[in-house]
Amino acid sequence: MNGVVEVFLDETPGETRGAVMRDGRYTHLLIQRDGDPAQTRLGARSIGRVTEVNQGLRGAFVDIGVDAAAFLPFPRNDRLSQGERLEVVVTAEPRAGKGAVVRRLGPGEGTPRLLQAAPSIAEQLRELAPGEESVVGIAAIDAVIEAEEEAMARSCVFASHGIDLAIERTRALVAVDIDFASTPGRDPKQARAVANREGLRQAARLIGLRNWAGLVVIDLVGDGQDAEAQAKTARTAFAHEPQAVFGPISRFGLLQLSLPWRRTPIEEVLRDADGCVSAQTRALSLVRALRRQLLSDTRSARITARCAPEEAAIAGPLAARLGPRAHVQADVAIPAGHGRIEES
Repeated sequence: MNGVVEVFLDETPGETRGAVMRDGRYTHLLIQRDGDPAQTRLGARSIGRVTEVNQGLRGAFVDIGVDAAAFLPFPRNDRLSQGERLEVVVTAEPRAGKGAVVRRLGPGEGTPRLLQAAPSIAEQLRELAPGEESVVGIAAIDAVIEAEEEAMARSCVFASHGIDLAIERTRALVAVDIDFASTPGRDPKQARAVANREGLRQAARLIGLRNWAGLVVIDLVGDGQDAEAQAKTARTAFAHEPQAVFGPISRFGLLQLSLPWRRTPIEEVLRDADGCVSAQTRALSLVRALRRQLLSDTRSARITARCAPEEAAIAGPLAARLGPRAHVQADVAIPAGHGRIEES
């Protein structure tokens, strides 16, 4: 991708975040929490032990030293045996209750254990934007918060192109609807082409920002009469993903494609199993706000984050790492998610 690239790195106690912005739009949000199992991060190498071979799934389940077994797909003619030791690398992080997916590198020895940690957030940012220096401090805090807000939005409006883009992930697929309001006086065919081009570009960006993959179905503007041109536009929009597989565009204007899973979806990182923002996420957000205030206000002797007891229990030890001016105060009168920062 060409254009202006900005890279942000926020290292708040308990969580490191990275964000990449291209031409004023976020394309990547990376989140790594202190408690995340190192063995399940993308790119981590481990010794694993085969615990089950499932020919029906054409794969095996492998113990890599964490609670959930990793899944190792293998070609039909491959042979693995229960108890076999392997060296593996994570190719897809856990998601939707499933363990990590790994690839075999070769034989292994000894008990399941981590051999080499996955690249850090800073290293991943350097790979995504070579030669770009990461912005830190207040600007980075603001950027990763903005990237999170966009990643969690259900729809996005791009007024300059007359597009309302709705994007939703279900258990089976990612559904995208490009809704277009035509401008009077413009050639309808040309207007649809422009809307589809921008809609596909933004859809590809948002899917990447949210770490989504699998089957993607996109409802294009129009009825598929310009299928060849639309297919070319789609391939350009997803050119950053070399493993994308495209299906034909239907006569109803539906495009189907498949994208490989790699990272845990952002909403699964931030929310609990019920779909609500988790206590850990709320606490980390409060610590991040506290850190931002400490950076912007260097004169106050004490800055306190007052919050619900459940959040204070998580945020307290993390805030202590920010220095003697930072404090967390539990307050039963404050509802969960409504913590506030106070100066004194």
